[in-house]
Amino acid sequence: MKKTKEKRKLRNYDEWLIESLQDPEEAQLYLKAAFEEYKKDKDLDILLHSIWAYAKAQGVSDLAKRSKINRQNLYRIFTGERNPRFKTMESIAKGVGFEVGFNQIPSLRK
Repeated sequence: MKKTKEKRKLRNYDEWLIESLQDPEEAQLYLKAAFEEYKKDKDLDILLHSIWAYAKAQGVSDLAKRSKINRQNLYRIFTGERNPRFKTMESIAKGVGFEVGFNQIPSLRK
């Protein structure tokens, strides 16, 4: 009996991530972790990459409708062509099911 070798297609991380984020529960957990990480590190690029992966998995047009930002502007934001304003990030966060809020920094309380 001869074994046949199957060729396995290798996927890169982004392909795997987009596939896994098609599960709504997985996507929400991923975004929650991304927002928590952003609160600690303040790295907007990582947060935008996470939201962009979510948008590609769930549909960029759907995010455009939910965030009330046209699709072309979303592409410009996520490709780094345009820096988003706070209001834009607030709309995008709302479009993926989160809200932006402010917390008082304990060390600055009087």
